This record gives sequence, structure tokens and C-alpha cells, in this order.
Amino acid sequence: MSAPGEASVFGSVHLGYIVVETERLTDWRRFGTDAIGMHHDALDTGLMRFRLDDQECRFLLRRGPAEDVVATGWHIDDHVTFERIEARIRAHGVPVSQGTAEEAQLRGVERLLRFPGPKGIAQEIYTTPLTSPEPLRMLASGFVTGDSGMGHIALTSTRPAGIRGYFATVFDARLTDCIEETISGVKLRIRFLRVNERHHSIAVAALKGLPVDPVRTRVQHLNIQAATLDDVARSYQRVHELGFGMALSVGRHTNDKELSYYAVTPSGFEWEVGWNPVVVDESTWQPSTHQGISIWGHTPVGQTIVDRLAQFRIGARSLARTEETVTALSGAGVPDD
Repeated sequence: MSAPGEASVFGSVHLGYIVVETERLTDWRRFGTDAIGMHHDALDTGLMRFRLDDQECRFLLRRGPAEDVVATGWHIDDHVTFERIEARIRAHGVPVSQGTAEEAQLRGVERLLRFPGPKGIAQEIYTTPLTSPEPLRMLASGFVTGDSGMGHIALTSTRPAGIRGYFATVFDARLTDCIEETISGVKLRIRFLRVNERHHSIAVAALKGLPVDPVRTRVQHLNIQAATLDDVARSYQRVHELGFGMALSVGRHTNDKELSYYAVTPSGFEWEVGWNPVVVDESTWQPSTHQGISIWGHTPVGQTIVDRLAQFRIGARSLARTEETVTALSGAGVPDD
């Protein structure tokens, strides 16, 4: 959160790109283009990108062992705000590094700064995205980006207040609302954070009363917003026909009212394709708590007792590892609602 007398950066921050590290580039190409319907650009044998709009890069995939998201890129509206965010991070004693010219080129930006983020996901900021004159080649009719950014990222955490504090400190993120859900007798609380008019750019889920992270990957899911309901339906059908895993069937969420489904990516985390979420009106919005994730649908697809046991083992293993945090930016003053 901004210090007293300091201008807020809220509204000038937008989720701009995601970097994924994977050894499964061939599967990812099929998933991104043939199933989800995005534009694909091959860079070399170990690098490729997906586009959603005229920006050169929305997803950068590089060869490596993580099978996970390794960085998120945030588009900052202007240089004054960019420098204000950089000054905040440095003032908290957190190291900031300049991205190389090659890294900036791969991400389709003029320059970038990188600094540590929650769960070991590097955070990157930039001011000027590069656009491509090449027409989009994709099965989808389009995706919603613009002032709302390109979608959202969802994390699971044993330290949700720290993640909320981090994004409040760095980007003046605001709490939009919360969801409480009970799954197989385990209580879950999800906090939804916004940095602009999009209902949320970050979601943080935690098991209530249990210091367990039930997800192997750093991210639980990524979200992109389809332009039309037909785009959602057709990509859902393609995911099934091409044999990719489906985590949750089509449904509608209680809080942002987005209609969506969740596919399983080749790296194992989930990918939500949604349509028509609410846009927050800052003059009237008040945070609230919703009971249950969905108004209807979003039922698990193909889960077996073996899947449940595997999830339990993942959660148990998380007790033996320490979640990566950035203590200096985690905002000790942010209440754990």
C-alpha cells in the first residue's frame, strides 16, 4: 500500500505477460493453438510465444525443467508510475535487476525490471509493449485484454496474508471479495485482489486452519478472457477432442459471475478460459464474502480416488518445505481478513 502522502499506482498496473518453463513444448503448442485457440510464434527449438492481441507476446514458453510459471510481467502505464514502483521496492531493501536486451526482446517490451515475488515467481514490470503488424492466426475470434490486462493468475498459499500484503505494497492492490468453500470436509478461503477495473488479477487460496499447500506447482491456474461465449464453448470442445485433461466443467462463479471452464495444461497447472466477468465500479464496490465457488457447474471431471490420494500426498509433502516469501514487501500491517 502507498505510504501517507504518496500517490497510489492503482489503475496503472495491468497483467501483461506470463513466462512458463517447460520441457513439453510440442504438447504446449498443440494445447495453446489447437485447443485454446491462440496465435503461435516459433522463435527457436527452445522458445515459443502465444499472442492474444496485437502485442508481440502474452505467453513466453522456454525450455526448462520447472513445468511451471516462472515470471509474471506487469504493464505499467507511464514512466513516472514505473519509477515510483521501482523506488518502493528499493526502499524496502529488495534487489531489483534490469532485464537484458535479449530478455526484453523475447517478452516483446522495450525494457524491463525484475524483482523477487511470492512463491518464487519473479515479478517483472515494463512500460512499453511492442506490437506486431502480423495478422493474428488463431481459432478464437478474440480475447479481452486492454485496460483490464490479459486475465489473472491464481496461487495457493500457506501464507495468504503475506501475498495480499506483497501486492498491496508493490501495486496498491485492493481486496475485491472472498469466497469460502468446503471440499471433502476441508475449508478453503480464496481472496481476490484487483489492481485495475478487472475483478481480480491475483487470486490467493488457502486451507483454513491447515498449513498445507495442496498444489505442486507455484500457480494453481491462469485465466484468459474469451471475446464470446461461442469461443468458450468451441475451445471446451477442442480440449476434449484433442485429449487434453479437463479439471472442471463449464460453470459460473459466484463472485465475478464469469462463465468458464478449467483445462489441465501440459505442465500440470490449470488454465481457465472465461467469458463476461463483472467490471468493478470503484465508486460503489464493497468487499463481501461469498459461500461457494460456483453458482452452477464447475464440477470435477474424471477424478478418481487415486487422484484424491495423490493430492493428499502433495499436501503432506508441502509440510516439509518452506514457502518462498519476500518478507520485506509482505506488508505486516495488512490484516488477515
